[in-house]
Amino acid sequence: MPSIDIRRKHHHSLKGAKDVVKKTALAIGKKFEITSEWNGNTLNFERPGASGEIHVSAKEIHVTAQLGFLLGFLKPVIEQEIERQLDEGLA
Repeated sequence: MPSIDIRRKHHHSLKGAKDVVKKTALAIGKKFEITSEWNGNTLNFERPGASGEIHVSAKEIHVTAQLGFLLGFLKPVIEQEIERQLDEGLA
């Protein structure tokens, strides 16, 4: 099963970093039809064929996801979009 593992260091407050993740989740959610829900400092997300989480700590954002067979073909596109959204939000 293809997986995604992205880490980004940040210098924002925890709330600021969570705001970046919220914006990223909205953009990714619209593009790939993903639903998400916060559980503390972790945003859990899913859609048919994919699931994962984005954990926000005081110094890092960590994205992990498992993709099903069909979405595995889109892994580079999905990774690139997540990285772009995070990098723009954290800049």
